Amino acid sequence: MNADNQQRPRLAAERFVEGMSDEEYARAARVHRALPALAEFAGRADQTATYPRENLAALRAEGLLGLMVPRSHGGLGGGLRDLAATTFAIGSVCPSTALAFFFHSSAVSRGLLALEAADAGLFATAEEARTVRAFGDKILRGMGSGQYMANFGSENVKTSKGAVTISTEAKRTEGGWLVSGVKSFGCNTGVADRYLVTAKLEGTRTAEGIVTFLIPSDAAGIEERHRWNAIGMRATATHGIVLKDVFVPHEDSLVIPGAFTKMMHMSRGSMVGNQLAGTAVYLGAAQGVFDFALDYLKKATFRDTGECLAMSPLHQQLIGQMAVDLETGYLWLRRQLELETCEPPRLDKREVVMQWRLCKGEVSEASHRVAQGALKACGTSNTANDRPIARALRDLAMGLVQAFPAERGRLEAAKTLVQGDEQASFTTG
Repeated sequence: MNADNQQRPRLAAERFVEGMSDEEYARAARVHRALPALAEFAGRADQTATYPRENLAALRAEGLLGLMVPRSHGGLGGGLRDLAATTFAIGSVCPSTALAFFFHSSAVSRGLLALEAADAGLFATAEEARTVRAFGDKILRGMGSGQYMANFGSENVKTSKGAVTISTEAKRTEGGWLVSGVKSFGCNTGVADRYLVTAKLEGTRTAEGIVTFLIPSDAAGIEERHRWNAIGMRATATHGIVLKDVFVPHEDSLVIPGAFTKMMHMSRGSMVGNQLAGTAVYLGAAQGVFDFALDYLKKATFRDTGECLAMSPLHQQLIGQMAVDLETGYLWLRRQLELETCEPPRLDKREVVMQWRLCKGEVSEASHRVAQGALKACGTSNTANDRPIARALRDLAMGLVQAFPAERGRLEAAKTLVQGDEQASFTTG
């Protein structure tokens, strides 16, 4: 870091992502400017379980909807380090907005990986490569122009063969495809401009039949599912959609058999990449609740002595344990970020994915312990559901189950170490 960088103000994102380049710092500064506006609506959004559209306006005003989009497609040209820094920083003030932003940004990978797979020559014909590239370009140019996305992959259907089972089906019709199914999870339902929907081709039984569609959120045949009333992350608009013979024209479809799996091969990490930025939301929330608790304990005093609570042995023990848990999360997630961004790569993809399965669980559980410590330290006066500690405890509970719980991650890592195999990311059912 040069002398000029040492003088620049420290941003919230730099608590997690260290050694930012000048360009990364400039992008993180956009996020930093938006944080006060995002924090303003966090409490109300949690109480009403409604996505705060004011926060979407604040993100759009800073050009952040195109954070991960290449400049050639109208975006800011950021990478995984930028996304992780952003979700961490936003998570420290409004975890719901951070998680929704992560799912919006995860759609970028469907564009970037499509271009990378085409450039790598993974397709049998030039026509297939052109089709894949055109689809990737469409996603990126839309997001670069400020479109807000919802990315629907998950479904209620479960199988033992894959982490995500796709049963939503697409069948050919004149001029395009008819898509039908139920998507149980995907932030930004009813808020996004367009939905990125993963389905399977009619009659297929393997991951080679997984296909992708780009659908306007107001398309005929789309209904929202019942509203989400979860314990935490309540303002993410995560209630999902029902699709009933939704027509998608050929130009908004990527239906080349095997294209999806070829795109996944281009990712450095798990699934279609960028997953650690979702967990950075929870680490940011843990940092936020730690800061609140420490400030509270320094200001609150014992009536008989006038000494602040933070000076008592009991509270210092709790503060120390929270600091250990917080540092545990930082160490795991920084290591994972390094593995997925360093050049040249230090581990092969199989090892990176195994590390991610361990990392996700350790960070989520450590972050939740921070909120537990804050609850113990700050007492009953901070247990109201509209108070920061109660909100953080509920939001961080969601990290224990999002994508997969820590126990499943450890199991998959053990299977990789002992048997040399792992569960597939996607399958059909």
